[in-house]
Amino acid sequence: MVLAQDGITPIRLVCLDLAGTTIGDVAMVERAFAEAIATQGIVPGTGAYARAMVHVHRSRGFPTIDVFRGIFPDNEAQAQAANLTFERSYEGAIARAGLAPLPGIVGALDRLRDADVKICLTTGFSRVTLSRVLSVLSWSDRLDLALCPEDAGRGRPMPDMILNAVMRLGIEDVRQVAVVGDSESEMLSGRRAGATMVVGIMTGVHSRERLLNGGATHILDSITCLPGLLGGVPAEAPLAAASR
Repeated sequence: MVLAQDGITPIRLVCLDLAGTTIGDVAMVERAFAEAIATQGIVPGTGAYARAMVHVHRSRGFPTIDVFRGIFPDNEAQAQAANLTFERSYEGAIARAGLAPLPGIVGALDRLRDADVKICLTTGFSRVTLSRVLSVLSWSDRLDLALCPEDAGRGRPMPDMILNAVMRLGIEDVRQVAVVGDSESEMLSGRRAGATMVVGIMTGVHSRERLLNGGATHILDSITCLPGLLGGVPAEAPLAAASR
């Protein structure tokens, strides 16, 4: 295990976001949302489209179906149809272009595993989409668990996936957990779960201000900084502790 910054609380589990934090697919996700919305009659160049995409940006990290329910609050069938289009669009983009882990992520995962830290990937994607992503990444030997909202009950900003990981992986105390992500909803879920460290990563969708508003205890420029922050292995890039 490695130690949290205060040198007292041992971090035994890192709950790590997928899109925008460990893989560089922000543009692919945005396009999939845009295509899904367009199939429901909300097309680029309209005020409705601009409002919908603002909602998408603000809701990043949420379960994708919940994002569409926010856009189509009175029409569950429309939300479900848009979500299905999103999944097909995103998976089609993966088939065409593949997925690229962000620079340094594989080495960072290996250093955490070498320090006896368990790793759980969390996402707002459905189980079908998550399974597709995992098959492309071939990270089975680097992960202890991968969870989506369907596995835990509720998605972000609720704490269910984190608490589910704690139970499944035999972690004794939520204070032994570090939650890492690039969106405000991920920071909220980490704080609600009671994690000691809630780490915002600047490679994704939300600004430093948004991450701090969500409750980030630390802000990192890159995931490569994480092992150094936790205290086990020197970091590969500068890190910045969040000040509130």
